[in-house]
Amino acid sequence: MGNKKINRLKIVLAEKDKSNNWLAEQLGRDKATVSKWCTNTSQPDIETFIKISKLLNVELADLVRTDEVEA
Repeated sequence: MGNKKINRLKIVLAEKDKSNNWLAEQLGRDKATVSKWCTNTSQPDIETFIKISKLLNVELADLVRTDEVEA
C-alpha cells in the first residue's frame, strides 16, 4: 500500500497551533497513538475523526486528503 497520506491531522494541528500531546490529552489516548495518526502510520476510526474535528473546530473533510494520491 505504500506511504499514502490519508489524513491531514498534522497540518491541521499546526494551523490551529495545537500539539499531538494536546490532542492525546483531549481524547484520552496514548501520545504514541496520536503520533502514528499524525505521521499516517495508522488512522483513527471515524468516530475519533469526528471528535477531532469538533475539538479543532474544523469540518471533517478538512482532516482527510481528497486529492489523488499515487499508488
